Amino acid sequence: QVQLIESGGGLVQAGDSLRLSCAASGRTGSGYTIGWFRQAPGKEREFVAAITWNFGVTYYTDSVRGRFAISRDNAKNTVFLQMNSLKPEDTAVYYCAARYGDYVMHVREYDYWGQGTQVTVSS
Repeated sequence: QVQLIESGGGLVQAGDSLRLSCAASGRTGSGYTIGWFRQAPGKEREFVAAITWNFGVTYYTDSVRGRFAISRDNAKNTVFLQMNSLKPEDTAVYYCAARYGDYVMHVREYDYWGQGTQVTVSS
């Protein structure tokens, strides 16, 4: 089993930055894709960004492209989501997730999930 723990959320103002961390334990490594998802109240969980563990290929949803950056530290088994120029519409619970295999954007394709970390952006 893969265990994921998110941290780094908080309350910030529009235009501020946050960096989320996802610490992985278990069997995460080569062959895995790690994704960040978010869920706002009353909305479906949506894809934000993903990175392949082995080669670090990254993917982003259009609404965060150019503002967010996903990265990994292989030695620490940690994935980061750097969030810049935050907007109120970014407010959500952010989850990291893992799957064994290639990148996909769909929630249903990810097998392991963290507990989530709250990001609130005020205007």
